[in-house]
Amino acid sequence: MDQSIFGNKPLGFGFMRVPMNGDAVDYEHTCRMVDAYLANGYSYFDTAHGYIDGKSELAIRDCLAKRHPRDSFLLADKLTIDFFKTAEDLDPFFESQLKATGVEWFDFYLMHALTAETYKRYTTCKAFEWAEKLKAQGKIRHLFMSFHDKPETLAKILTEHPSVEAVQIQFNYNDYDDAGIQSGAVYETCVKFGKPVIAMEPVKGGGLSNLPPEAAKALESLGGSQASYALRYAASFEGVKLVLSGMSTLGQVEENMALMDNFKPLDEKEREAIGQVKAILKKQDTIPCTNCRNCVDKCPQQISIPNLFSCLNAKRVYKDWNSGFYYRVHTSSNGKASSCMECRNCEESCPQHLDIADLMKEVAAEFDR
Repeated sequence: MDQSIFGNKPLGFGFMRVPMNGDAVDYEHTCRMVDAYLANGYSYFDTAHGYIDGKSELAIRDCLAKRHPRDSFLLADKLTIDFFKTAEDLDPFFESQLKATGVEWFDFYLMHALTAETYKRYTTCKAFEWAEKLKAQGKIRHLFMSFHDKPETLAKILTEHPSVEAVQIQFNYNDYDDAGIQSGAVYETCVKFGKPVIAMEPVKGGGLSNLPPEAAKALESLGGSQASYALRYAASFEGVKLVLSGMSTLGQVEENMALMDNFKPLDEKEREAIGQVKAILKKQDTIPCTNCRNCVDKCPQQISIPNLFSCLNAKRVYKDWNSGFYYRVHTSSNGKASSCMECRNCEESCPQHLDIADLMKEVAAEFDR
């Protein structure tokens, strides 16, 4: 797919973390951010109906659509499972999104946050076929999807719906080989199917711009900001057409644009430094699981133990809001932490000698409440 479809520059503006005044979007500050972004030749905006309790789409209308010509920006919106139960719900919901954002069409429309479980409703309601009709009508220009699950699930969806043109995935250096997120394997699946990638959460919700002192030290001598290396890491991969950043200040917009205006892939020294950061961050994990998976075959409840440990580590270390989402992914067809029978068969094969049954109680206390 031609890079120009995503705009002339590979930085997207996510409208999920715009500046706030209490419970209200700070329109004045957001307008300045939008104006600076457009003035510098950037154009890709991303929203969804559920972002900021419905205020994100309205901010798109008031800060962008009402103030700038429609042909000066590209807009992505999403069909989210929380807002439809039947096929009859799809048209009214879509029309409400057009009204909320103040536009007549979406350049990109995404089947949102697909997992093995949520995919069932999209197929039952024939949402992909419905979106193709909207595309034929000119109400959407391109059909994309965003994805949060295992690579084999992605392969199934792309096989069954080859008309999906690009895939938005959580992609950053800390999650690349994380057992819970598996963004590296998901990225490779996109490459296998020839689908362009939009990288979301490149700074892991800000976690990779606020590193622990030991990890921060590994990057200090390079001269750039912590966030800059996370963004450049994601953008350095072939096939990543856009890095989507949820920017909250004008300063972040300006820093990210300067980075992408003069984009350079990471060099060997920078990659080595990021490798050091990853190793240091791994030590921060409160559960030192190495994902050998010896335990999984011994579990009579089919609990995906390493994946659930990864979710708890992310929750504790990064306060990662997505950790609960991925916990549901890994328990949708396998046992929950609270399903543990405390048989301790798993502990016999654990090379780290973890008290897995006791740790399962901690995971259950966090996610099964």
